[in-house]
Amino acid sequence: MTSFLESMIARAKADKQTIVLAEGDDPRTLEAAETILAQDVANLIILGDVEGIKASGRNLEGAQLIDPRTSELAAEFADTFYELRKNKGMTPEKAAETVKDVLYFGVMMVKTGRADGMVAGACHATGDVLRPSLQILKTAPGVKLVSSFFVMVAPNCEYGQDGTFLFSDCGLEIQPDAEKLAHIAVNSARSWKNLIGTEPVVAMLSHSTYASAKNDDQAKVAQAAAIARELAPELALDGELQADAAMVPSVGASKAPDSKVAGHANCLIFPDLDAGNIGYKLVQRLAHAEAFGPVTQGIAAPVNDLSRGCVAHDIVGVIAITCVQAQAKKAAEAE
Repeated sequence: MTSFLESMIARAKADKQTIVLAEGDDPRTLEAAETILAQDVANLIILGDVEGIKASGRNLEGAQLIDPRTSELAAEFADTFYELRKNKGMTPEKAAETVKDVLYFGVMMVKTGRADGMVAGACHATGDVLRPSLQILKTAPGVKLVSSFFVMVAPNCEYGQDGTFLFSDCGLEIQPDAEKLAHIAVNSARSWKNLIGTEPVVAMLSHSTYASAKNDDQAKVAQAAAIARELAPELALDGELQADAAMVPSVGASKAPDSKVAGHANCLIFPDLDAGNIGYKLVQRLAHAEAFGPVTQGIAAPVNDLSRGCVAHDIVGVIAITCVQAQAKKAAEAE
């Protein structure tokens, strides 16, 4: 177990949260749930066919098992969902049918305060996981867009924070413009601070360093860096930087000698979804890095997606991260 995951689990245990696992019909989810319960990391609500879950052979003692199709909560959730969406053409009949879906039911558990966060995506596409979240929970106050990130932990790596990085956006924003990219950078820095606890060092990545190439793609990243500095002047943030200039001290000193970020970045902001998604998967497979995510940022309450290629260990990590996000949300609300 990496020190990052150990930290997330320890923090989750210190102030237990209630997390909905919407995919109780997936064996990986139940394996992860068994681990979470055995280690007393979180309180769990598991959705799906209750008899099938019980027949899985997993020790799920202490978890609340709910079948949305037969739950007594369905009527209340249907009424609430209808009120939220009636101006969008929702009907009572359609609302009643929609909340029987495990993803919508799970988000309604969060909306109504019965859970602090939700984890899904092992067998659902990202869009399916986030759609009910945006319809029901919406974005957090003061946040302009929802984006995602991975926490990457590369073994035997001297770069980043002992091999730990935040990669964003690797799962949601396909072609962010400069303003969106700036907000992704600022939100990612906050996510790093909340999860890792140290100061973020943010690099806006490109195929160019300081206009070594001049074209529209390079200019977008440079403009995004300028906007991000206006939004959060206190951040250590720079760009545009090539990946080696961002991570490797000797290369950073050569290509951007006056930069406080170059060679020391721990938060890598990719220019588009192609770069981010390809980048994290290459690092995961070639460097045997652990990839925790995609973790969402910007939703009013923690709802986190999983890669459909995940294993139970990955789900354990995302559950623990979701708990820490829920703790941070409550702390911010109490201020």
